[in-house]
Amino acid sequence: MKAFTYQRVETPAEAAASAQRTPGAKFIAGGTNLLDLMKLEIETPVHLIDVNGLALDSIEPTAEGGLRIGALVRNTDLAADARVRRDYAVLARALLAGASGQLRNRATTAGNLLQRTRCPYFYDTNQPCNKRQPGSGCAALKGYSRQLAVVGASEACIATHPSDMAVAMRVLDAVVETVNPDGDERRIPLADFYRAPGDTPHLETVLAPGELIVAVTLPAPLGGTHIYRKVRDRASYAFALVSVAAVVQPDGSGRVAMGGVAHQPWRRDDADAQLAQGAQAVYDRLFADAQPTDENAFKLTLAKRTLASVLAEAGGQV
Repeated sequence: MKAFTYQRVETPAEAAASAQRTPGAKFIAGGTNLLDLMKLEIETPVHLIDVNGLALDSIEPTAEGGLRIGALVRNTDLAADARVRRDYAVLARALLAGASGQLRNRATTAGNLLQRTRCPYFYDTNQPCNKRQPGSGCAALKGYSRQLAVVGASEACIATHPSDMAVAMRVLDAVVETVNPDGDERRIPLADFYRAPGDTPHLETVLAPGELIVAVTLPAPLGGTHIYRKVRDRASYAFALVSVAAVVQPDGSGRVAMGGVAHQPWRRDDADAQLAQGAQAVYDRLFADAQPTDENAFKLTLAKRTLASVLAEAGGQV
């Protein structure tokens, strides 16, 4: 691990200003992703800004009837919150499907959203990776790609976003709240938060340098049936091959987001509009632009079957 300096801050504005002053600085809270990458010298921040002392660890009701989740709320606490379990069950279930109990005890809401989108070649510094070293190439394109993206990727990167929580928050229309070094606040719908990989897969979000997430807001509860289904190679501590977050109303309408298939949580409005028509209609819209490799083409069949199973369960057919 390369040497770095360390700072504790007392306000979000101070944290953001410090990050702006020091190119190469990183915020650290739970550190469940960042510290691993630092040990491998994939991430080499010159300065760490500890934000754990900020008062961003509460879950509060909003005037609109939703919930405002502080950036430092731990995944375990969020999944256990009675309001989340009652009104946003898809989120509680997604959180409990992620990582391990030990990691959920440390991982934060903001940190979960900001996990690096990655694949095995991202970790292997002997292999080219446009995400790790822009312009070096993508070893996964002609390498081992079984777990990687089948839609929404590019010629520069076919990695998948690892978060379960983000998939559920995407289906709930969550909004990310930030503060910048000048103290100005911004609200970013999660639908607009992640960048498509394009030619710059190392730029994963729309956050500006020094911009700090302070909260995530959920709208008023949607009602309906909430399901999160995760299919993976082993029963725990594994990323999704395919996951489905669904909120389905009694009349058959609703919304669906998928994980494990793209560079970000994957949802399309035109697919949601087809929900009452059945799983095949939804699948056709979600994967209309799919470009799988020979090794991960099975994900399309897996996605279709998992989606069909979830919608059948939501309709009371299984």
